[in-house]
Amino acid sequence: MPHTHTGLMGTLVATALSISSTMAVADQHEDLTLLFVQTSASMKSDAQHLRMIDVGEQTVYFSDRPNRVAGHIHLDKFVTGWSKGEDSFAENPPNAVLSEYGDKSEENNLVVIELSAPVLDGDDLVYSYKTVDGTMPKSGGASSLFIDTFGPGGGVGAVYHGVGVGRRGPGATGWAGVAVRNCGDGDC
Repeated sequence: MPHTHTGLMGTLVATALSISSTMAVADQHEDLTLLFVQTSASMKSDAQHLRMIDVGEQTVYFSDRPNRVAGHIHLDKFVTGWSKGEDSFAENPPNAVLSEYGDKSEENNLVVIELSAPVLDGDDLVYSYKTVDGTMPKSGGASSLFIDTFGPGGGVGAVYHGVGVGRRGPGATGWAGVAVRNCGDGDC
C-alpha cells in the first residue's frame, strides 16, 4: 500500500510541476510585445498616404527580452490581420518610424507617424498616415518601416492582438500560427 501512495504522490507532484511550468510560460508571454519591420525599394507620399514601392513579401517581427521571439509573416496575412480581434490596429492605430535613405543624399530621413488602413496595390503597400514628429519626404530610396507595438495594450488580432500568444502577440486570431517560427519554409 505505501508504494501506491508514493506513486500517486509522484504523479501529483509531476502534474503540479507541469501545470506550474505551463503557467510560467503563459506568464512569460503575458508581457510579450512585438515590433514589426517592413522594407521597400523606394517610397512616395502625399499629405495622407505613404506608398512603400516594391515592398518585401515578408514582414519581420521580433520581441524584446526575455522572450526573444522572432519570425516572419507574409505581407498579405499582416494586412488582413490588421483589423482582427479586440483592440486591433484598426481600432488602436500603431505608431511607426519610417527610415528612408534619400535618393540623392547621404543622410537618412526619419519620421514618426501613426499608421492606418493598409492596402496592397500590386507590389506596393499603401498606408494612410498622420505625422507625429518629423517631415514626411515626398519620395525616397530604400525604406524601412518600424511598427510599434503589438503586445499588452496594442496591436493586431484577438487576445494579444493577433499574432497569437495573447494580447497582441504570436498566434492569436489575426495572425494565428506564425509566432516563434520562421516562415522560410513557405508554410506560413
